Amino acid sequence: MSQYIETAIEIAHEAGALLERYFLHRVRYELKGESDLVTEADKASEKLVVERLKAAFPDHSIVGEEGGGQETGSPYRWYVDPLDGTTNFAHGYPVFNVTLGLEKDGEMIAGVVYDPDRQELFAAEKGAGSFMNGRRIHVSPVDKLRDSLMCTGFPNKDRHTSINIYFYHQLAMTSHGVRRSGSAAVDLANVACGRLEGFWEFGLNPWDLAAGKLLVAEAGGMVTDMKGGPHSMPSESIAATNGVIHPETLALFEEIFSGKLRNPLPVLRPID
Repeated sequence: MSQYIETAIEIAHEAGALLERYFLHRVRYELKGESDLVTEADKASEKLVVERLKAAFPDHSIVGEEGGGQETGSPYRWYVDPLDGTTNFAHGYPVFNVTLGLEKDGEMIAGVVYDPDRQELFAAEKGAGSFMNGRRIHVSPVDKLRDSLMCTGFPNKDRHTSINIYFYHQLAMTSHGVRRSGSAAVDLANVACGRLEGFWEFGLNPWDLAAGKLLVAEAGGMVTDMKGGPHSMPSESIAATNGVIHPETLALFEEIFSGKLRNPLPVLRPID
């Protein structure tokens, strides 16, 4: 492993242990917006991660969700989510993680996602594969959307404008089902290790998916935007699959974008 991934793993373990201590005490939360939560654990974890990264790589740029990073003009840029799954965390629902992704000249080269509750650490390096707790992982071999288990998420803010309910319904009716964990990094890690066949979402931030998209790609999967174009940090959507079902999934997305719904939404009727 390179010094980048080794350092990221060490930092993720340390930040994950910090999050677990906060989690046991059910910390209070604040609102950054109408429904966007932040806790003292988010802030403490980001402070730890950013301090460690600055000490190890003082010239690197750092982008953190809570604004504690630095811009240096370096070709190296870390994307840090100190607590992905804050709403889960604040409610005592044990699906959350710390995630660090490293980009060089616009290309992801290293990423770590650590789920401290399950003690699962996912790591990937460009060209070197993806691993969970040191064991190489691969995407699922399932080759049909109808046999797939999918996953998505919904935004905290501006949720009234999200069109994802249409995609959720169509995918739920076309596959084995759609899960929603509340943590994009965990969802992408689960695609990488074959627990899920695909994940899609609109409007994610770079720190939500930087590490996860590399995990999927290095595990043999495919990552694009939802219209099949190359995925980059400014992309408005992401589609990550095992690769085999990617064309079929994109074809369904194209139908939905054009207003062609294979399965009409049910009519709401009063229950007697």
